[in-house]
Amino acid sequence: MSWLDLVRRSYPLKYVYSDEYWMVDIGPHIFPIKKYRLLYEKLLQSGVKRQNFFTPSPVQDEDLLLVHSPKYIRKLKTGSLSRSEIAVLELPFSPELVRFAWLTCGGTILAAQLALDNGLAVHLGGGFHHAFPDHGEGFCVLNDVAVATEKMRKEGRVKRVMIVDCDVHQGNGTAFIFAHKKEVFTFSIHQMDLYPAEKPPSDLDIELWSGDGDEEYLVALRANFPRLYLQFKPQLVFYLAGADPYEKDQLGSLKLTKEGLKERDKIVIGEARRLDIPVVILLAGGYAFDINDTVLIHLNTIKMAQAIERRKKLSSFLS
Repeated sequence: MSWLDLVRRSYPLKYVYSDEYWMVDIGPHIFPIKKYRLLYEKLLQSGVKRQNFFTPSPVQDEDLLLVHSPKYIRKLKTGSLSRSEIAVLELPFSPELVRFAWLTCGGTILAAQLALDNGLAVHLGGGFHHAFPDHGEGFCVLNDVAVATEKMRKEGRVKRVMIVDCDVHQGNGTAFIFAHKKEVFTFSIHQMDLYPAEKPPSDLDIELWSGDGDEEYLVALRANFPRLYLQFKPQLVFYLAGADPYEKDQLGSLKLTKEGLKERDKIVIGEARRLDIPVVILLAGGYAFDINDTVLIHLNTIKMAQAIERRKKLSSFLS
């Protein structure tokens, strides 16, 4: 057995996933909910063992109250959202959708716990950054990133958290929630001329334009990482690794290539792990014309994380 094989077996990555993620019936919709199952199958085919997948439980209401209003939670649980609230959510409302939201929020909490215990964890779901305390928007019912952040802080596991949002859309809900909390740093690199129309400021917003492509994107990213990690010194990073900056995405037009997205992942994940900062990877958005492109981009993110972690563990193992 090689050193690399020994490290791979001794320090496997932890993944969070539930088959329930892709069983919600949202009808013919641009949100590719089947991507969760397809990605899970690809990971199994690539050699990831089933025992390294962890199944989440639905988030507890008391944890949701760290971020969301009691009135909004009650409306969701009783199915009493108004027509306008459902319209801005942009998803067909159902009890199954509520179950999905509670479960994926629990999944991000579980992934945060696994990352703090192991250094890195991947949640195949999550990254619903458009949800506000009192309403959902843009396919996002609950803000799982914010809830998991506040739960980890409440439990005293961390004090300082950084959210690195590389979805093509600005994380307006997340930016709003943490606008006045100095212990949480929100970073977003996104397409400016795109949804949402109103973008509450993050701690740092990198605003790119349609067609900017790999070079503009990666120059902007390298200008801030590892600099921000070194300055803010987060004890946990949530990385929203959206597939939607891709050049063939239906909802964005930043025109990044698959290679450019791999380099993005290498910068964000690699610099954090080099500094021993635990990372939670959330796969967030992705709406390519071909769902297989979205799945492959997510798979590439995970493969990059695997490679980074193997190198890190091997270096530690040999030292």
